[in-house]
Amino acid sequence: MSAFQVEQTYNNFINGEWVKAATGETESSINPANRKEVVGNVPASGIEDLNQAVAAAKAAAKTWRKLTGAERGNYLFQAANVLERRAEEVAEAMTREMGKTFPEAKGETMRGVAILRYYAGEGMRKTGDVIPSTDSEALMFTTRVPLGVVGVIAPWNFPVAIPIWKAAPALIYGNTVVLKPAQETAVTAAKVFECFEEAGLPAGVLNLVCGKGSVIGSALAEHPDVNGITFTGSNEVGKRVGAAVLARGAKYQLEMGGKNPVIIAADADLDLAVEGTISGGLKSTGQKCTATSRVIIERNVYDAFKEKLLSQVQEIRLGDGMSAGSWMGPCASESQLNTVLSYIQKGHDEGAVLLAGGNRPDSAELAEGFYVQPTVFEGVEPHMAIAREEIFGPVLALMPVDSIEEAIALANDSDYGLSASIYTQNVGSMLSFIRDMDAGLVRINAETAGVELQAPFGGMKMSSSHSREQGQAAIEFFTAIKTVFVKS
Repeated sequence: MSAFQVEQTYNNFINGEWVKAATGETESSINPANRKEVVGNVPASGIEDLNQAVAAAKAAAKTWRKLTGAERGNYLFQAANVLERRAEEVAEAMTREMGKTFPEAKGETMRGVAILRYYAGEGMRKTGDVIPSTDSEALMFTTRVPLGVVGVIAPWNFPVAIPIWKAAPALIYGNTVVLKPAQETAVTAAKVFECFEEAGLPAGVLNLVCGKGSVIGSALAEHPDVNGITFTGSNEVGKRVGAAVLARGAKYQLEMGGKNPVIIAADADLDLAVEGTISGGLKSTGQKCTATSRVIIERNVYDAFKEKLLSQVQEIRLGDGMSAGSWMGPCASESQLNTVLSYIQKGHDEGAVLLAGGNRPDSAELAEGFYVQPTVFEGVEPHMAIAREEIFGPVLALMPVDSIEEAIALANDSDYGLSASIYTQNVGSMLSFIRDMDAGLVRINAETAGVELQAPFGGMKMSSSHSREQGQAAIEFFTAIKTVFVKS
């Protein structure tokens, strides 16, 4: 039975308690598959709410940082167990709030479970090194200390995995956290926080404040008691967040946009390449920062690849993510739908040739949702908006080239450098791609989207502030090195 039969109002989670916003205001979270359905009502918080959360986190930090890594890890293990038990409920919230299919949402939720368990184990790893001293009667070593209060600003496209892969390392390394989720997925965030509450996390260690980014996100970045900010979102907002944090001397981590290319070499397994291009570009309705956007194909196999691609794109079934058989859900919001449609129009206006999709579906059963057909363009030139700007929707741009060298040069012709992939059987082409591709994640014979939780993740150029998330690399952001010199 669905957990969403009755419309519910959710609150902020501050200092271990669920509290209404001081503003007294709420707003509705809408199901993008059916704009008439309210998933839940969430707080529209103000500065007073944020100040209370930061104060709670600051007070809790004094005790939390004194726990051993093993003790902190036990709380994460418990949270993982609760989240696993409630995985279907949390996944349903995600599907109803942002539209991805239930199997994808369930997979993301279970990834959140795995991330929690991974970082729980990190509590038992070393936090420093012994360094030889020039003084024979001295001991010198390093240790790592937490930043203090960490602010997490999370997006709507991965409302379980991204908040957890930011909060879990922050917590295990001794920080306390104030999380501002995307307002579009605040119900999902609340359900994740219920799991932490059930796990018995001490009051004030993890706090949730829901509200507009222009209010809560900005105030979090500017708050003098927040020692670090980790942000995932658009480049425009990320730059503002980074500038605000830099201005007061705190630490920041920004993961932003991508315009991710896949290269199809003449010797590629075309069936595998088509499968990876469709999965990387169109799953989750293209709403991934690592989603495939530019498809760069050697001319010798261009027509064969295009024919196979279009044949499979035509078979994609749009529908409510909670319905069995739906392969692609709606855009996450009406605003995102309008953005995607505006880029499709730019493609037309700039002279690209539409091969598939390009419109809203005409099915009556999809009329109340924010659906757009999977879209494929060819005749796309490097200067066009659909070749340069992040669309964050199910739009593929096909671009033919005459060689692997030209393909890599075209792939690098972007302000972004998040992920990239190549399909080839040639070892030399693989090595050239690995060496020359200017992206933080490069994948061979695999789609651009996706990274394993134990591996560092982050981009180059405008895609990132050049730090890395996930895996053991996370310790670099969430701690500071302290050098200790002991004289006998």
